[in-house]
Amino acid sequence: MSAPTVEAARRALAARLKTAAVESAELDARLLTGHALGLDLTGLISAARRQLTPDESARLEEFARRHLAGEPVARILGEKEFWGLPLQLSSATLVPRPDTETVVELALELLRANGDLDRPLRIADLGTGTGAILLALLSELPAAQGFGTDISQAALQTAEANAARAGLSDRATFIACDYASGLIGPFDLIVSNPPYIRTADIDGLAAEVRNHDPPAALDGGADGLDAYRALIPQAARLLAAGAPLVVEAGEGQSGPIQALMATAGLMPVTAPKADLAGIPRAVAGHKMAR
Repeated sequence: MSAPTVEAARRALAARLKTAAVESAELDARLLTGHALGLDLTGLISAARRQLTPDESARLEEFARRHLAGEPVARILGEKEFWGLPLQLSSATLVPRPDTETVVELALELLRANGDLDRPLRIADLGTGTGAILLALLSELPAAQGFGTDISQAALQTAEANAARAGLSDRATFIACDYASGLIGPFDLIVSNPPYIRTADIDGLAAEVRNHDPPAALDGGADGLDAYRALIPQAARLLAAGAPLVVEAGEGQSGPIQALMATAGLMPVTAPKADLAGIPRAVAGHKMAR
């Protein structure tokens, strides 16, 4: 029996994924086939009629097996795009999600409203992981200096690699500490996507999250708010007068987070920004001028 062509292999994988009720079956099949063969979309089209080699067939079958077992495509590829930036992943980092871009959007809106986009800002990303939020902001703020913190050295190594890949190493510094505990202010903007899943809810998460994202980056304690209780007071002490803190929130958490901000002296600067599903996803408070 002759080996399948590149196009036939891609179609066959898409069919298997559809049978397994994978929502993005066509896209996943294209990405996995391209990764197995080392080809981008243009390369896949050009090579459509070529037959797969035995090594390519084996590699694609391994990728298919892993994905059908619940491993996300991004984990298999080893990278995920965020804000147009290709970001390397590691076992110590979350896979960046489109919802988190809401934090970037709101932060930029607040800076734009104050005419701060071109100023030499100091910004901090607490619990930076892959560096996604920090690097997205630096890519839009040409005069800014950024500081990303994480308690995981492995995550910081991943973030540093992503900064280098994006050409932003000269403006991004990464520090091992618990949220803002190792930082010295003042900062013109602080952002964070901390763990906010309630401990009791983790077992009910999708398998691709529950089994492949680091537990420490998911578990927000009994009510999901432990990280906010720690980082909001730290951030409030480090913010310049009038500067905002913008954090990602889970469903139903925007109100309690705003209350924690108010207790720390951070006042609402705008209504929470909703993600594409209509969930209030980015919550902001700013430090009142004395």
